[in-house]
Amino acid sequence: MGLDAALDRFWEVADARRLGIDAIRVAADNGPRGERRRIDDIRRDVFSVSKTVTSLAVGVLEGDGALSLDDPVLAHLPELADTAAAGSEAITVGHLLRMTAGNGYRWSDEDADHPGDPARDFLATPLVAEPGATYHYAGGNTYVLGRIVYSISGLDLRDFLVPRLFDPLGIRNPQWLRCPLGFPLGAIGLQLRTSEITRIAQLLLHGGTYGGHRLVPGDYITRMTTDTTDTSRAEPDNRTYGLHVWLCARDGAWRMDGIYGQFGIVLPNHRACVSVMAHYLGPTTDILDCVWEHIVPALA
Repeated sequence: MGLDAALDRFWEVADARRLGIDAIRVAADNGPRGERRRIDDIRRDVFSVSKTVTSLAVGVLEGDGALSLDDPVLAHLPELADTAAAGSEAITVGHLLRMTAGNGYRWSDEDADHPGDPARDFLATPLVAEPGATYHYAGGNTYVLGRIVYSISGLDLRDFLVPRLFDPLGIRNPQWLRCPLGFPLGAIGLQLRTSEITRIAQLLLHGGTYGGHRLVPGDYITRMTTDTTDTSRAEPDNRTYGLHVWLCARDGAWRMDGIYGQFGIVLPNHRACVSVMAHYLGPTTDILDCVWEHIVPALA
């Protein structure tokens, strides 16, 4: 089955299953490309896809020699040491990326209107486990990474990435929701088009290069999927977490993943990527199943 027919079938089945798909876009190296959509290619919140983009900022800074994943977080945010909980001095940049900081911090306001300083509150939260020992998925980790980007570069996360990532990818003037202090949320809130998710996925597929230009060090892209943590989740596609990416349980694939079904799926075995925008309230692995049933075979 060709890609056009596969996309038609995917669209039909996804609609029958009420998966809430708004757009799907497929791009293969030297191969088929196509998309289906029920809305214009407008920017909207891609939720935790934002986390992967924040991770790329860390990779750029590491390539600059400005940080190491083994750096203590408080080495870059020393002004927060006076209220940090006992043991927080052991939390490293790598722990934030792996979601293994060891505390149980939760962002307190669902609209991100957090009173005070979220980074200070994150580091002041008592540890419940030794850093590195326990996986606990929480956006506060990513927000603090964004604050480290600001501490090192003097630019907030979004402004740092404009010349280093967004402009080279043709993502012009993207917006990022911010905390009351004015810092991008990092974990969520980045506004992207489906086509822009695709370009970031292609960057990942090509090991940190886009259009022949190196944007992120290749060794960092490799470590995003080899420096992994067992999440102990039941679903196979959610059992392994990398450096702010998820490893799929099939085809050696991996992905950017946002709630309600925002995906940038990297398929290295097929030299292709699949991007999805959706609003689905069920388990979003249902969308992944549909992609593997109908799109991936067309790429073989």
